[in-house]
Amino acid sequence: MNKILQKATHEQTKIHNKNLVLKIIYDHREVSRADIARITYLTPPTVSTTVAELIEEGLVEETGYGPSAGGKPPTLLRVVDDSRHLIGIDLANSEFRGAVINLRGQIIYQASVPVTPGDGQTALELVYQLMDRLIAAVSRPLLGIGVGTPGLVDAQRGVVRKAVNLDWQDLPLRDLLETRYNLPVFVANDSHVAAVAEYVFGQERKRANLIILKVGRGVSAGIVLNGRLHYGDGSGAGEIGHVRVVEQGALCSCGHYGCLETVTSSRFIVERARAIAQENSHSLLHQFAPTPEAITTDVVIQAFEAGDEEVRQIIAEVGHYLGVAVANLVGTLNIQSILIGGRVARFGEPLLEPIRQEMNQRAMSMLADETQVSLSRLGQEIVILGAAALILTHELSLI
Repeated sequence: MNKILQKATHEQTKIHNKNLVLKIIYDHREVSRADIARITYLTPPTVSTTVAELIEEGLVEETGYGPSAGGKPPTLLRVVDDSRHLIGIDLANSEFRGAVINLRGQIIYQASVPVTPGDGQTALELVYQLMDRLIAAVSRPLLGIGVGTPGLVDAQRGVVRKAVNLDWQDLPLRDLLETRYNLPVFVANDSHVAAVAEYVFGQERKRANLIILKVGRGVSAGIVLNGRLHYGDGSGAGEIGHVRVVEQGALCSCGHYGCLETVTSSRFIVERARAIAQENSHSLLHQFAPTPEAITTDVVIQAFEAGDEEVRQIIAEVGHYLGVAVANLVGTLNIQSILIGGRVARFGEPLLEPIRQEMNQRAMSMLADETQVSLSRLGQEIVILGAAALILTHELSLI
């Protein structure tokens, strides 16, 4: 029994050392064996053996020589970025989008499928359709699949507890995908995944605490605390889109009235723009869409950029309500970096102005003054990249 335990402990130590060495090489871009030993406190023979294994697996390569400190110049090592591929999927918009990504978050191939009306099984079939296209495009060993989905998600079990827009309830999405594709699968809420993307690939890379407020078809926040994604006790941390901000407001998809999502989402913006186009024959919206029914988020952005005053009023109203939410986040969590992402973030600085104004008026002045509200730079790939980062975290321990 002791021999079995010793063997298990030895294997665990080897895996730990291997992950540690790979992470050092990944984080430093280029580093020597001697530097790895110095940083990790592993013995030089252990480092050399571990590096040899990583080179044999194609994950690491020698790149040349570094500066000499007087003796033989050290050989530098780096991760082979394209040695493995990852698949990231975003299910949170009017089309399902996915990409094949390398170890540095560079997108190799993208695909999408439009979301057609139907029930939960129809939505699941669209996920399979997208996955089949992505897997066909993979040209390297595939580490796994990461999925960002709207709704309440039990990330530990990979179960979508409730996604109203997709008609999913208690859907074991991870198990379904793992069974179908025989690959590791990681599933999380799309805003949680977006927070991971910012932490790993964004301008706030490796910042210990950050919040991203993702505003698209739905509205929710992803929260990183002390370098770790905060899920909450029931996996619902950040579900601020379904908190009431308007008394006797419009009916929300969750069944309540006046939720934040009903006055800030891209659907709200499009519905308001269509109403304007129907009522005002002189609206600039008519220059970009033949009928009110043809108005999309892209059309609204075009009219906004052309200076349509009524459209600008819509965005100011959206910013007002988002600012209320941000003020509550500031007062509750006191996190000094808050980013706005998702499709609605494309309205840019004119959206940020009312957000900041409301935050400054509603939160404690000292806390608000220390809080930076800015736009995410990761664009529409933010969930896809975050989903890929989940794989880097769980399969290679790189995050």
